[in-house]
Amino acid sequence: MSTMKLFAGLILCSLVLGVHSRWFSFLGEAYDGAKDMWRAYSDMKEANFKNSDKYFHARGNYEAAQRGPGGVWAAEVISDARENIQRVTDLFKHGDSGYGREDSEADQVANRMGRSGVDPNYFRPPGLPDKY
Repeated sequence: MSTMKLFAGLILCSLVLGVHSRWFSFLGEAYDGAKDMWRAYSDMKEANFKNSDKYFHARGNYEAAQRGPGGVWAAEVISDARENIQRVTDLFKHGDSGYGREDSEADQVANRMGRSGVDPNYFRPPGLPDKY
């Protein structure tokens, strides 16, 4: 009987520790993915390069997704929040005119493509410095 309890205890502990480990891994991936998104945003602002918006959207999502499921989750949450906030501000600035809707939808396409593993250079505009 005591062997059975020991065996059951070992299985329970390994399950708890395994889930615990995966949870910390997910959180680490999410944190690093959020940093990737911030770096892409900062680079976009620094570059201030015409027609580069989609490239930086795709790049941030791509790099975050390379981290694993936590990075994918962070990229999706951040991308959706950014676009939803933009829609609200556009609504206040321009009313219900649909202003910015097409650009927001195009940003989301670039976001999804980046997360799915499409090379962000697909969106890279000609002449963007190699630094980016």
